[in-house]
Amino acid sequence: MQPIQLFDLASRQAEWLTVRQQVVASNIANANTPKFHAKDVTPFDAVLDNADITMARTNPAHLSGNDFSDSGDIDVKDAALDQEIGIQESGNTVGLAEELSKSGDIKRQYDLNTSLVSSFNRMMLMTVRK
Repeated sequence: MQPIQLFDLASRQAEWLTVRQQVVASNIANANTPKFHAKDVTPFDAVLDNADITMARTNPAHLSGNDFSDSGDIDVKDAALDQEIGIQESGNTVGLAEELSKSGDIKRQYDLNTSLVSSFNRMMLMTVRK
């Protein structure tokens, strides 16, 4: 039996969301620290490019799958400069509005991830019972 890759994909995204939330929380905590530069993580698409998941194309109308490798590295890098606030007099580059928006986006993605896994789990249980 083939392993169910949805759970692996959901697990990788949950790990990525955890790292991103830690980085965003650090940015918010250091919003008043002089010369602190805001950080962000690589997009999840880049993490998927390094994953060990092969998507199957079962219908010609489906998008073609990518081959992924198994590193799953999540790089933390300096965030792009927020054009609205720029660099403050203290040298800080954290925009609180942007960081709070990222935090809300992380929660939304985590909720979606959790509900998809829960729905898939219920579907699997229904097929086993019959």
